[in-house]
Amino acid sequence: MSHGRTPLDPGQAPAASDTALADRARILLSCPDRPGVVAAVSQYLYSMNANIVRMDQYSTDPDGGRLFMRVEFDLPRLSDRRRELEEGFARTARPLDMQGEIRYARERKRIAIFVSKMDHCLRELLWQWQAGDLSGDPVVIISNHPDLKDIAATFSLPFYHVPVTRETKPEAEHRQLEILQNYQVDLVVLARYMQILSTEFVSAYPNRIINIHHSFLPAFVGANPYERAYERGVKLIGATAHYVTANLDEGPIIEQDVQRVNHRDSVEDLKRIGRHIERVVLARAVAWHLEDRILTYKNKTVVFV
Repeated sequence: MSHGRTPLDPGQAPAASDTALADRARILLSCPDRPGVVAAVSQYLYSMNANIVRMDQYSTDPDGGRLFMRVEFDLPRLSDRRRELEEGFARTARPLDMQGEIRYARERKRIAIFVSKMDHCLRELLWQWQAGDLSGDPVVIISNHPDLKDIAATFSLPFYHVPVTRETKPEAEHRQLEILQNYQVDLVVLARYMQILSTEFVSAYPNRIINIHHSFLPAFVGANPYERAYERGVKLIGATAHYVTANLDEGPIIEQDVQRVNHRDSVEDLKRIGRHIERVVLARAVAWHLEDRILTYKNKTVVFV
């Protein structure tokens, strides 16, 4: 699903130049690795008079593995030639068993941010958006607590307080999904949203829900990772951004980072250090998703940065 940019008040987040992006598109594909794949894609784009501005590729094994590619290109009069481009790519892809799609840089993805009470990840995303550093637009903020409503108002974004209890979780998720549909959301970001999503919710947005976990997964899965890290006496703490799946904290990992700590650091010190790591890691993962830099395969990601 793709949508145009949401209108913003003066002084709100500046958009990348629509003129500069009007003719830019990206092909994301994977297929069995064999001779001729790169040549076929390049030749097809040449036949369309497209100019390739970046091409990334990775093979799990050149001898019988799987090839992943991201091709970014400019095509004159793209808006008038999309059908021609897509049909031609489908013909090129079929003989080589390519699984892929074309995405258009001008179509900025619409983002819903889920939060609870902690604001550091939310603020980082909104600051980067306001600075024009995200190729997408937050359009709604949803929370199970009312605490961060003022931040949403500062950025002129709608805020929905949807309380969640064990008894009301199905009704709450139904309401949240209604909101996402009403705002035509492309990406859901869990910016320290302290609730576990149901399988039904996750299935509505496969590989389109990004979570930040305050641990260097797979260590300390679940709740209270900083307390457990302190008890274990770790020397490194980290954070992990991953796509959400039905299995808690086990979805494909997009980005991770760590920072060294020592025996002098208390649990509160670990949390303070961790907040910085969390917001940086989540912002990177969101930016890469918005720029179509991520391909998923099995329970892994290939990230072209």
